[in-house]
Amino acid sequence: MTTENITLFFQQGSSDKVYKASLEEKDGKYIVNFAFGRRGSTLKTGTKTQSPVEYEKAKKIYDKLVNSKAAKGYIPHEDTTNYVYTSDQVSTGIHCQLLNPINKEDANEFMENEEWWGQEKKDGRRMLIWKKDEITAINRKGFSIGAPETILAAAQNIEGTFLIDGEAIGDNLFVFDLLELNGEDIRNQSYQERLELLEKVGFDQHIQVVKTAKTPQEKQTLYQDLKRTNSEGIVFKKHLAPYTSGRPNSGGSQRKFKFYDTASVIVSKVNDKRSVAMMVLDGDKEVEVGNVTIAVNQEIPPAGSIIEVRYLYAYKGGSLYQPNFLNLRTDLDKEDCIIQQLKYKKES
Repeated sequence: MTTENITLFFQQGSSDKVYKASLEEKDGKYIVNFAFGRRGSTLKTGTKTQSPVEYEKAKKIYDKLVNSKAAKGYIPHEDTTNYVYTSDQVSTGIHCQLLNPINKEDANEFMENEEWWGQEKKDGRRMLIWKKDEITAINRKGFSIGAPETILAAAQNIEGTFLIDGEAIGDNLFVFDLLELNGEDIRNQSYQERLELLEKVGFDQHIQVVKTAKTPQEKQTLYQDLKRTNSEGIVFKKHLAPYTSGRPNSGGSQRKFKFYDTASVIVSKVNDKRSVAMMVLDGDKEVEVGNVTIAVNQEIPPAGSIIEVRYLYAYKGGSLYQPNFLNLRTDLDKEDCIIQQLKYKKES
C-alpha cells in the first residue's frame, strides 16, 4: 500500500524531466521507490531500500530524496500540488501581486507619467523566497516549491529574515519587491520605500535586484533597450502604492505591457503530426482556438495540460493566428485560461 507519493517535473532549456518517488508499505514495514526519465518516455525505476525498513527510517529516506530534487529545481505537477518537501506544510499562505495587462497607448501614457516607474518584464517563473528559521521558495499559487540551490544558498548568505518577490530564470532570481524584513511586514509601505530597503539588503549574483527607470527619459531609454534586445515586455509600478496580493478585477497599481502577445491555453487534444488542439474558457463554455505545432526537440504536452503560446493576434470566434509553443505551465490552473486574455485583430 502506498502511503505517500509525488511526481516532480524539471523544465529548463532543452531539459524536460520527470521524477516520481513513493513511500510504500510492504510486509508490515516500508520501502522507498523511484522512477525517472524524460517526460513522455518510459521511466527507469529503482529503490532506495533494498529491503523493507521501519517507517521512521523510510520516511527520512523519502524526505531526503524529495528535498534533494527540490533543491535542484524540480517542482510538483499540478495534480500533486499538495505534496511538498516537508510533511507539515501544504500551503504557505503567501500570495503575490498579479498584474493586469495594458495596451500600447496606456504604456505611452505611463512612460510620461512620473507617478509610474518602469522595469523589465522578465520571462521566467514567478518565485518568492521566504527566509525565516528555514528558507522556503513559493510559487504564484502560494505553494512551496523546489528552487535552484544557487538561489537558496544566496538567500542563506544574507543576514536577517525577509520575504522577497521575483522571477526565477535558470539559476538566478531577479527580485523586484520586498514584503517583509526582519520580522516586519512592510506591504503597506510605498513601493518606493520597499524598493529602497530591497536595494540595501545586499544580495549576491544569483539574486539580483531588477533595475528601475524612474523618470520619463529613463523609461523611454529602458523601453527602447528592451525592444532592441527582444525582451518580453515592460512593467509599470505606481511608486507610492502598497503591495496588494492577488489580481484586481481591473486597473491596479502594477501593470504589464508585452511586446508580443502570449496566452495560457488548455490542450484539448493531441493531433497527428506533432500538433495539439488548444482551447480557452468563456465562463463555463470551452472555446477552441486552433492548433499549435510542437517542435521535434520538444515533448508533446498531454491533453488536459496547460501551455503557453505566443501568437500574432486572435480572430473573434476563431483561432489564434501564427501560434508558437513556448512551454508547459505547471504553475497555472485551468481557470487561468480565460478568453478575456486574448487580443483580437483590429477590423479595418
